[in-house]
Amino acid sequence: MAEPKNDPAEKMRTLLAGGKNSPLGRLPKKTNGASFLPPKEEKKAGTATESKGASFLRSVPKKSETPRAAPTPVSPSKGMSFNFGPPFWTIASVLSLTVNVILIIVLLVVLLNVKNLNLGSAMDIGNGLLGGLYTNFEKMDNAHITKTIPVNTTIPVKFDLQLNQQTDVVLSQDVTIRRALVTVNITNALATIVLPKDTILPITLNLTVPVDKEVPVVLDVAVDIPLAETQLHEPFSGLQKVVQPFYCMLNPAALRLDGQPVCK
Repeated sequence: MAEPKNDPAEKMRTLLAGGKNSPLGRLPKKTNGASFLPPKEEKKAGTATESKGASFLRSVPKKSETPRAAPTPVSPSKGMSFNFGPPFWTIASVLSLTVNVILIIVLLVVLLNVKNLNLGSAMDIGNGLLGGLYTNFEKMDNAHITKTIPVNTTIPVKFDLQLNQQTDVVLSQDVTIRRALVTVNITNALATIVLPKDTILPITLNLTVPVDKEVPVVLDVAVDIPLAETQLHEPFSGLQKVVQPFYCMLNPAALRLDGQPVCK
């Protein structure tokens, strides 16, 4: 068995451990990236390294360039898509600018000619317009729908007429009553009696008369419907209330059709 001091494995472990007795522990340590070699030796070592790298690069054979495949053409139907947004916004912007320019021109023309406007005539126009609207709405509310409707038709009549009353019957001809019992001066004598024509006999009618017939109806029916009593009254009245404030601003002394003031 080998001694511990002469054992090669023990010596290798001591060398790698870097203790105080290890040769590696006695070597100078590198600080702040400084080199252990003197400047001249360091330069020589760097030059030698670069020359070795260059020779290594020269010795490496170049890779053979493989030919690239031709690009596959893209179908126009798959690669191209129509974008609707930009043309739409472009057209909308042009139209908007055109309308704005026209409005600005109209406004400038009105401002330049505002001195030539007759405010009195403008007030008269407004008064006539609003007054006409208010008066016509009032006339519509007071209007009547009048119409004569001709009726020419038949009405079926079917019912039972119950009769129970006293009435007089006039004989239309002579009526003979045979074997009638007559009491005059002779008791229970048989005789023949003749009732002459136009004799009036009082009788009692008690019977049911069935009626089933179509009755013709021919007449003219007059129709008169006031709109103030229909559902149209509310909208006509509402339209008068809408026009009334503006009408009163231009004509505070306005009158209704019945002579009452509009502006109360």
